[in-house]
Amino acid sequence: MGIHIGFVSLGCPKNQVDGEIMLNSLQRAGMTVETQPEQCDAVIINTCGFIESAKQEAIDTILEFAAKKGQGRLKKLIVTGCLAERYFDDIRSEMPEVDAVVGLTGDRDIVSIVEGVLAGRDTSVHEPFRSFCLTGERTLFTPPYTAYLKIADGCDNRCAYCAIPMIRGRFVSRPMEDIVAEAEALVKGGVKELIVVAQDTTRYGLDLYKKLKLPELLQKLDAIPGVRWVRVLYCYPELITDELIDTIKNGKHLCHYLDIPMQHSSEKVIRAMNRKFAGPQLLKLIEKLREAIPDITLRTTLLTGFPGETQEDFENLTAFVKAAQIDRLGCFAFSAEEGTKAFSMPDQLPEEVKQHRAEIVGLLATEVSERLAAARVGRVIECVCEGTDDSGRTVLRSCYDAPDIDTCVYLEDNESVPVGTFLPVTVTGTMGMDLLGRPVNATDSEGTP
Repeated sequence: MGIHIGFVSLGCPKNQVDGEIMLNSLQRAGMTVETQPEQCDAVIINTCGFIESAKQEAIDTILEFAAKKGQGRLKKLIVTGCLAERYFDDIRSEMPEVDAVVGLTGDRDIVSIVEGVLAGRDTSVHEPFRSFCLTGERTLFTPPYTAYLKIADGCDNRCAYCAIPMIRGRFVSRPMEDIVAEAEALVKGGVKELIVVAQDTTRYGLDLYKKLKLPELLQKLDAIPGVRWVRVLYCYPELITDELIDTIKNGKHLCHYLDIPMQHSSEKVIRAMNRKFAGPQLLKLIEKLREAIPDITLRTTLLTGFPGETQEDFENLTAFVKAAQIDRLGCFAFSAEEGTKAFSMPDQLPEEVKQHRAEIVGLLATEVSERLAAARVGRVIECVCEGTDDSGRTVLRSCYDAPDIDTCVYLEDNESVPVGTFLPVTVTGTMGMDLLGRPVNATDSEGTP
């Protein structure tokens, strides 16, 4: 009957790509992927271990599937990903329900790990850092018209609050020819939207070529026949160069969209975070981007309650949110992660203060986003159909929105559109931050973002 496997991937798109490579390896080895746990011989949970909420989600998911062991075929539970890398010994000692714990360098051996654990062997893997499995055929978790394109792993930025360097090591760029070849294969297989990801996409190439190479890479991706949208996430502000701005401005298929993690505006807090750009520099960057690309959509994340953040610092942050007018803004309360510099900093704030401040920033950000959404009424924007929601409404996503994290466009007359169709839409109204629209015509328009 062969081996039947289940696969659950948690966390960020970068971790998802790791999972897609592992899943494809299992399928090429002849294993059958199942969606129901009781039909599986083993379930793999590819975890995130970045902040407390992500760790808790991973633990809850592990326990949920552990409770299902013994139901039907399910015998074994395997944990991979960042939580497995960061807390290998803890999972082994405190979660006997888990049959194998696999650190990041074990991903490439996932087939033998599954076979071994089903044979009753301990196949846990936790090795010193070596090169991660950055390339390989993938079984996409995304819809067939969109895919993430991982261009590097690890991080060299050493932000005081971030555990990524201790989990994934130094920043390592993939060779450009490998990335372009993978992108070409994805597009040939039906992908229309490539979403470029890394912990810091703007740093791409610095380690490998001694030069920032993201602009050149984007130009090559933009030239792939059949690609529709190329979107870039996780651009650190201090490395957004004039060359990168010009590349996005002049690209035929490069979305006028940038995800720029800013974290805070107070110069004191930014220094304590070991980051580079505070409010004044960020506002200048935003002005430069909007002057060069007037229709650009900006996304960012902010952090409240960092150790030592005073009321004055927080008021600086709220003033920045009002001044910056960011289209898409997510705000999170600081999570003290063991092993990071910020974990042992003095002047830690109470949890309720951190959360309350995050809620205030979130409300301000919502007001900004709703106002900017209303300003799009009357414009024509290119969208892709993503299906219908629970109420049967046709749901689109615009070229100004990333999957899963941003807003939607709903067709006002609920016209049926095939999933994956790209079409121009006239914005006719808003529902909060979301848009209402009407197709310009019924055909698939080539358009540009």
